[in-house]
Amino acid sequence: MDKASLTDIIKSAKGEEKADLVIKNCHVVNVFSSQIIKADIAIRDGVIAGIGSYSGKSEIDAAGAYAIPGLIESHIHIESSFVTPEEFGRMAVPLGTTTVIADPHEITNVCGLKGFFYMMEAAKNTALDIKFMVPSCVPATPFEDSGAVLNSEEIEKVINNPDVLGLGELMNYPGVLNCDDEVLNKILLAKKYNKIIDGHAPGVVGLDRQAYISCGVKTDHECSTIQEMQESLQNGMYVELRDGSACHDLENLIPGITKENSRRLLLCSDDRQPVTFHIKGDINNHLKLCVSKGIDPITAIQMGSLNAAECYRLYDRGALAPGLRADIVLVGDLKNFEAKKVFIQGELVAEDGKYLKEVKRASISDVSGSVKVAGFSRERLTVHLADKKSKCRVHVIEISPGSIVTKNSIEEVTTDEEGNFLHDPEKDISKIAVIERHHKSGNIGLGLLKNYGIKDGAIAITIAHDSHNIICVGTDDAQMETAVKALIEQKGGIVLVSKNKVIERLELPVAGLMSDRDADWVQEKLAKINQAAFEILGINREIEPVSTLCFMALPVIPEIKITDKGLFDVKEFKFIDILD
Repeated sequence: MDKASLTDIIKSAKGEEKADLVIKNCHVVNVFSSQIIKADIAIRDGVIAGIGSYSGKSEIDAAGAYAIPGLIESHIHIESSFVTPEEFGRMAVPLGTTTVIADPHEITNVCGLKGFFYMMEAAKNTALDIKFMVPSCVPATPFEDSGAVLNSEEIEKVINNPDVLGLGELMNYPGVLNCDDEVLNKILLAKKYNKIIDGHAPGVVGLDRQAYISCGVKTDHECSTIQEMQESLQNGMYVELRDGSACHDLENLIPGITKENSRRLLLCSDDRQPVTFHIKGDINNHLKLCVSKGIDPITAIQMGSLNAAECYRLYDRGALAPGLRADIVLVGDLKNFEAKKVFIQGELVAEDGKYLKEVKRASISDVSGSVKVAGFSRERLTVHLADKKSKCRVHVIEISPGSIVTKNSIEEVTTDEEGNFLHDPEKDISKIAVIERHHKSGNIGLGLLKNYGIKDGAIAITIAHDSHNIICVGTDDAQMETAVKALIEQKGGIVLVSKNKVIERLELPVAGLMSDRDADWVQEKLAKINQAAFEILGINREIEPVSTLCFMALPVIPEIKITDKGLFDVKEFKFIDILD
């Protein structure tokens, strides 16, 4: 802002000059005073000049609608929507989301800084204001193979960019607790440049949580119980209440929200697919859920706007007041929060659910062709448990619907005449494989999965948090082989196989994570994939087939996961044998 612009804003605020735009007859929600007043909002040069009685060069009659601050998504991985930032903005903005804090560690794990720079470039093509955290864990742990390694020297190249708010979620909490040299280097970089550090510490309690927070971690989105939330708040953290496509912690945590602690609570999705946008909405649905469970509407709005702005030092937004960005959402009521009009920096960018800006796209040339597999064959999918046909006690990854936390379950399974795992249609235990797809190492990790529900067939995807190797679940080796080979041939995405034939697929050419098509097309494809997953493969209807599977290879979420190097006990932080 220059002196001339500042002068214009002051004169419009005083009523000496007309504002560029005045939104008339609003019920303005004040998140500072928790009041609602009937007034006009005057906008000059993209900034709120004043709230009161104004006239403008252009005027819009809000007809008594409620004006709330633009909503802020406090933690999101855009890549997990399966669309690029341009399309993500087209989905989010009409729902009232005007700012997101994005951690692009998915694409950075695949493509390194080329992926990070691609996301920043693509973000320029949307009205949505996308701020970035530089990923701290590429790879998330040393117990898997990712496409890149982002060390402290690489991080220093980007962390002081004005659009980079800080260091992304510090998933390697064992590295923090054990004072790993490189982990400490990254933390010290954030401190050097006065940047925020995001947390990720599921199940870390007591003195370990004290130690984790002591290094400067400011947020955590992994609280799944009220006790975890309260412990985090008591120790000065902001807690991001999560409700996304795979994880639904918000509803469980709402009973722990009080008048006293609400100002340290933020709202986030973590991961959000197009179908979730279409059916539920975005942060506006978080508000709706909170209010439906008895939370005061203004408190809910604070959690979806002001709190996040303060946490991430975005002091130019998060409320409706003179001098702040004119990020404004007009909603019909404070119950459903359906956006009628959305303004970003004073520009009308969405109306009645429609995005009004032209969609342009950044080139994907630097982030395509990322599926590189060697040494794969059907024979390498065999899980050998015994010398002959028998029953064996094994460690099994047990899915908990609505959560990415899994149980280390001990189950009895049957083997064939050669002692190899045999799928039993009467038991909900299937084979799971993770196949390295970045460096042609030939690594394949094998395990067993419970509660996924697959009855016959296979599903293979190149979205496997966070290293994004191929992950495949199936009832027999032949169908798993068909799925994996089809996935390699199409250069990433999702493949469903039944009766040894591909029945549904979604190509994701952008790093094997995102489509180069529009969100509507992706949503239609995902709807067909989900329908086939439930109705043909028989996958458990209590889980989201793709999003849930994505997290089975993330070795920082308790209790047990699988990587391309094998079965991993997250509590003990070591590989284990499948046999008990």
